[in-house]
Amino acid sequence: MTRRLSTPIPAVWRAWLAAAVLLPASLPGQLVETYQPPRANCCLPAAAQALADQLQDWNQLGRYHADNERIQALPAGPKRVVFLGDSITDGWKLSEYFPGKPYVNRGISGQTTTQMLVRMFPDVINLKPAALIVLAGTNDIARNTGPATLRQITDNFQAIAELARAHNIKVIFCTVLPVSDYTSRKQTERRPPADIQKLNAWLKDYSHRTGAVLADYFTPTADNQGFLKDGFSNDGLHPNAKGYELMAPVAEASIQQALRSAP
Repeated sequence: MTRRLSTPIPAVWRAWLAAAVLLPASLPGQLVETYQPPRANCCLPAAAQALADQLQDWNQLGRYHADNERIQALPAGPKRVVFLGDSITDGWKLSEYFPGKPYVNRGISGQTTTQMLVRMFPDVINLKPAALIVLAGTNDIARNTGPATLRQITDNFQAIAELARAHNIKVIFCTVLPVSDYTSRKQTERRPPADIQKLNAWLKDYSHRTGAVLADYFTPTADNQGFLKDGFSNDGLHPNAKGYELMAPVAEASIQQALRSAP
């Protein structure tokens, strides 16, 4: 005879278990990097809510919705630039490195080019920028949203560029930053340097063929082994303040080049 539980399962447990069942067991990436199993019952509501939010807004279109509404109510201006990217852009305090510039941060931690492509209209095109600077690809290589071939990743880049050009937005593609194993986190295991080099080679070639501006972050941030320079990142993946100091002049020069060619 089957024995029934005398105490009903709490609602937060039911929500957490339902969300866990819906997620593929092998899904790497954003959830793996940012979510840790709860250590005590007090954490379960937050864990359940995080999983539910992820399922309901996989592309995170709600992240910048309110600020997009605010910006769209303002005059566009001839020098507005949108920074589209992942955590490296998300963590970049643009107002500190580009004071007084009308630069808009639309980075979201953990995202891949697949998610950024879906965000093109609400987070970029509808803001009517003069230029778009895209730093992406490292999370595609790490399979944050599942396995992806180089062709699939570059198709997303090309679609982003073509959407931008169709709306008279100048395109700036950034080379993917190197990673390193100098810290306790061995970043090259999920982001092999050879894969980064292949994607960067395509970005350089595509930019040359189509007239997109290339912001080469890789060269100033890489050491002679092709690793992210020691001391310029605290985890071997994300630049720290010293790392952003290397990137900022590259970004600004590329933006000015793009704006000079804007109609």
